[in-house]
Amino acid sequence: MLAIKIWNYFRGYVIIRVEGLTLEKFLNLALNKDIYLWDIERIEYTVIEGKVSLEGFKALKEVVKAVGCRVYIVDKRGFPFLLGKIKKRKMFGIGFIIFIALIIFLSSFIWSIEISGNEKIKDEEIINFLNSIDISSGKMKYNIDFENIRNQIFDEFGEFSFVSVEMKGTKLFIDVKEQDLPPEKIDTKTPCNIVAKKKGVIKKVIARNGKNIVEEGQVVEKGQVLITGIIKDESMEENILVHSDGEVLALTRYAYTMEETIEKEIKEETGEVYTRKELKFGEKGIQIIEGEIPFREYIVFENTKSIIDFLPIQIVSYEYREVEIKKIKQNIDSLKRSTQVLGVQEINKVLPKDSQVISKDVKYDIDGNKLITQVIIEVIEDIGEKQIIYNRED
Repeated sequence: MLAIKIWNYFRGYVIIRVEGLTLEKFLNLALNKDIYLWDIERIEYTVIEGKVSLEGFKALKEVVKAVGCRVYIVDKRGFPFLLGKIKKRKMFGIGFIIFIALIIFLSSFIWSIEISGNEKIKDEEIINFLNSIDISSGKMKYNIDFENIRNQIFDEFGEFSFVSVEMKGTKLFIDVKEQDLPPEKIDTKTPCNIVAKKKGVIKKVIARNGKNIVEEGQVVEKGQVLITGIIKDESMEENILVHSDGEVLALTRYAYTMEETIEKEIKEETGEVYTRKELKFGEKGIQIIEGEIPFREYIVFENTKSIIDFLPIQIVSYEYREVEIKKIKQNIDSLKRSTQVLGVQEINKVLPKDSQVISKDVKYDIDGNKLITQVIIEVIEDIGEKQIIYNRED
């Protein structure tokens, strides 16, 4: 796509407006005569705009006569038209040639790296690894083996199930997908214990295989053996090892605490605005419009516009809007209700699907200008998980 845009720019093209009641016939006839039009947009029912090469525009005369439409040139784009202007200004022409050469040279390098799809693995880890294999900003892109980079990322990060590496302009895009690894299943022939995966109060134990060693009402800690796979038999010299199986239902507790400011500060715009512009090349910027920001309190809105799509050259506009700081006091009862709902929602995100809610408790405390809310939910859930026995004495 980029190559086509560059080719169209250097051979020159015009933006045309076509008016008439036979627009579909116009487009079909142009297509039959191999006249390529692109970026076609319908302005009104009887008006369309599009782009066509200089050769294509000349060939359209026959089509226009056949269908009875009217065609106007809206704008002229590309190198041939620019060259005509340059001939009138020699020094500008020399500068333009140098500028084009500089663009071609700079477009040969990687100027930024974008990573997407990762959640568990941080961007910094992937960037550091890329740096270790000599892939970074400023690297010439034509000497890069993208398939090799993909394979090395796979080898380094076992969490990824998919890796895509591609170059768009001067930006290297790396898209990954992390695999969700289910808990490793233990073969039924492998001796194991069932241990607690979290703290809880035992409510019921169903030992289908192995021996139950905890009682109802007993408080157990994470990692504690609940159903043992080591069976002691006085008639035998060694213990018998079995694959424990069963369920251990326990009362567990989930808590979520949050703080909310009672008297809040809000920023209200006054309508006064100050604008500053900056020319950015990569991460470095040059102020185009300078000056001190005339406001004491303000919020900033940033708007970035690329000058050239395939180069990291941008014009950044910073809009500073003056604000007044005002204080508002929130209703305590409304605040309690909203924080309670939020707390319950956050706990529900981590509750096991098969758990049974037994109770819910909410505690509030006011500390200065803060409302502290703690939501506690107690549930019955299976806290057992299997753990391989490596030692007969475990």
